[in-house]
Parts: sequence; structure tokens; C-alpha cells
Amino acid sequence: MALRRSVKLLSAMAIIVASAGLLAGCDSPTESSSGYRAFAPLSPELLASMRAKDTDQNAPMLIRAYKKEAEFEVWKKKRDGKYALLKTYPMCRWSGQLGPKKTEGDRQVPEGFYTITPGQMNPNSHYYLSFNVGYPNAYDRANGRQGGSIMVHGICSSAGCFSMTDKQIEEIYAVARESFAGGQREIQMQSFPFRMTAENMAKLRLDPNMPFWREIKKGADYFDVTKLETPVGVCAKHYVFGTPKAGRFDAFSPCPPLKTDKDTDAAIAAKAAADDREVAELIGKGVKPVKIVYADGGQNPEFAHRVAEVSRPDALAAGASEIALDDSSKAKSAVVQVVAAKSKALVAVAQSAPAAAQAAPAALKVADATPTGSISPGGDSVVPATFTAAPSAYAREEPKTGTEGFFKKWLNLGSSETPEATPAIAAQPTVIAPTSDKKPAPKHIIAKNTHVKPVPVSSPAQTAKPEQLSSAATPLLKVAAGVTGDTASAQTR
Repeated sequence: MALRRSVKLLSAMAIIVASAGLLAGCDSPTESSSGYRAFAPLSPELLASMRAKDTDQNAPMLIRAYKKEAEFEVWKKKRDGKYALLKTYPMCRWSGQLGPKKTEGDRQVPEGFYTITPGQMNPNSHYYLSFNVGYPNAYDRANGRQGGSIMVHGICSSAGCFSMTDKQIEEIYAVARESFAGGQREIQMQSFPFRMTAENMAKLRLDPNMPFWREIKKGADYFDVTKLETPVGVCAKHYVFGTPKAGRFDAFSPCPPLKTDKDTDAAIAAKAAADDREVAELIGKGVKPVKIVYADGGQNPEFAHRVAEVSRPDALAAGASEIALDDSSKAKSAVVQVVAAKSKALVAVAQSAPAAAQAAPAALKVADATPTGSISPGGDSVVPATFTAAPSAYAREEPKTGTEGFFKKWLNLGSSETPEATPAIAAQPTVIAPTSDKKPAPKHIIAKNTHVKPVPVSSPAQTAKPEQLSSAATPLLKVAAGVTGDTASAQTR
């Protein structure tokens, strides 16, 4: 029976892919054949790993992603009903900052619990293969969050998406395809800012997103304890993890009573209490609170040497910065401390602007003469030809280079807390020297980023619009083909 369903599903997908390719073939010279990637078989090694974990290719799957560690986990349901970790993929690229996505174009990768259905699978993606994660979900909509078209895809370019290598997305797509063929209707995806360890919770305890992170940690704890898919609901504009005794959840209504299991509830409560004790112990040992800030997201260290494959290598070169915060009783709020640190850095940037402006004409002449794929003026960063060969976020968007642009973005983190007072940037030309207990402004970032410019796009393949089926295709065909996310530009994510 499972084999019969699989054959029917694959036959239907083959018809859809062939039709979509004919309708949209003029959009990209490779689009008519890209759908065949969606039928790549699972490798013998992965099938052997499934057997070793007491599962098979048609068993349900579950996804967990961690931004800070840049890791993407695929879990498979065993015969006893519990999930086992099948494989952890290093994430090639993610963009933005730690924290949930809130507005259209903020480049944030969503955090929370999402649902993937067969209709969200896109075999005709310009990003090799892709599937839509389902943002915004009921929680996001209830809290007024905007944007969409958030995908897991290939090409290693991110503007709010979970970006993998082509080889990785081909394998992940195949695992999902076989799970759907086995009868799974929805794949749960759990997206976290970081692994919910006591160390991370202690270090980031003053982050304005911590209340939200504590909320989604409850769902993470449920899965960690039970190894069962987390039951997720949204009521009163909050996540809840359980099943209502009667009726359904409503995102705007009070939360109904939940079904309980004494043993499960006790085990989850015990884990949460143990984690809280460990956090308290770490704080007692002197672990200081910090705010982690990125130029524009990050990637797994495994890809650090593969510069030609990533979007915005200048942002990755800057690395993550940790701003030490003061949690004493007399300290100002965390938001005010972060804004003050950023303001000092902006003063230093503003004072370096005249010198940069004088050097700009000469630098531009050198940059214009620099061949595609060569080292940019200054010799620190490489702008590879790969960026113009694919419709990546790097090649498609306006330049986000220069330290001034970095710090302007740094000031707009979308904090859920309103600053008590924003320290004004000093107008006098005096550089604010860092105190002995604070880090100086990141001058190394200035040196690396001020000269970087994107390579001009010249060929039709380089200027390809985000993938979409031809306008001649019917809406039903578009839905069936799974074109639900790549049709929007990176700026809408």
C-alpha cells in the first residue's frame, strides 16, 4: 500500500514538474530540467543509517535548526513511535541577528514552530531545490509579524532563509519527499536561536528576546524529554505545548485547559528546574551577560574556507561581536546599555568618514578595473564570480557594505523593549575612548569592510528574476508545483 501511494505521488509530481518546466522554461535556461533534482534517490549510506536507527525512508521526519551554531538536524520516527536523530547538517548561511523575524525585509531567520506540507515543496527552485517553512504561522500573525517566502534552499545565499549547499538540500528534500510518500501530512520544524543549554541561557539572560526564548524552550524541553513530536498551539498570542481538552486553540482567545500526563509533565518540569539551577550556578561562578551582534548572520565553521559559495562574505568576515552587559542593581536596562555601546561605535565611524571620503575616488577607479572573481582593493575580501552566476541575495540587493552601513543596521535589532533613553551621539570631533572594562570600537571591521563592493550583474542568467512559473500557468498548477516562496524577492523576507 505504501509503495502504491509512493508511485502515485511520484507520478503526479512528474506530470507537474514537466508541465511547469514547459510553461516557465523561458524564465531560466535550466529551469525545465531542475525539477528532476527532486527525484534524486536516497544514498545507500543514509538508508543504512535509517536501518541502524530502527526507522525507514517512509517514516515521518522532524526538523530542528539552530542559528547560533548554524546546525540543521533531521530526525526520523522509529518503530516505537519516538524520534531518533538521523543526521546533523552544518548550515551554510543564515542572515540577520539572533531573535525572531518581525517585519518584512528585516533579513531575520524565523524562530518558533512551523509546519511544512507537500504543497510547500518547490522542485523548480532557482536555489537548486527548496521548501517553504510556513512563516508566518498563527503565533506570528497574532503578534503582527510580517513578511514571508522563508525557505530552506541551496546555493548558500540567505536573505532570511535557511541556506544549505546544493548537495545538502538535495538529500534533505529527498528525505522529506519519502516521508510524504509514506503518508506524513505535515513535517514539524523547530527553529531556535541557539541550543537551549544552560550556558547560552545564562550568557544571554539580559537579551530583550529572552522572554520569547523561554517560551519556546518549553516546546524544546517537551521534545528533549519525550522524543515525541511537540504538540503546539497558539492562544492568547502565546505558544502553548499540549492538546486542548475540548475544542480548538484560538490565537486571540484565552487558553483552554490542556490534557495532562502526570509522568510526562513531571519529567519536563524536572528538566526545566535542573536547567534553571545550572543557569543560577553559572551566574554565581561569574558568567557575565552579553548581547551577541552579527554584521549579517553567520555560517557553520565547516564552510569558513569556502568563500566563493556564500552570500555577503564581508559580513561573515566581521564575525560575531559580544557586548558585555552590566546586570548590577544600579545598571541601566540592557537595551540602553547596548544602544550606548553602539552610539560610541558610530561616533568612531563618523569621525573616520572624512578620510574614507577622500580615498573613495581612487578606490572606485581601482574597483572598476578589478576583474570579476578577483581580490577587491585592500586585499582582504574576495568578490567571487559565483555571486553573479546565481540569483543570490548578495548579487540582487543594494550594497550592504561599509562599516557605517553595518552599524546603522546594528541599531535596528527590533528589540521588544523600548529604551529608556537613547544616548545622543556627540557632535564634537573628539573620539570617545573606551573605558578599561569595555571593548573598543571594532576598527578591524572598518578596515575590512569599507572597500567591498558587489560585482556588477551583466548577463541574462545573472539578472534572472526570482523563480516563478509562467503567468500562463493556472493557480492550481502553481500550488501543486509547490511554488510558494521563491516567487518573492529577497527584500520581502
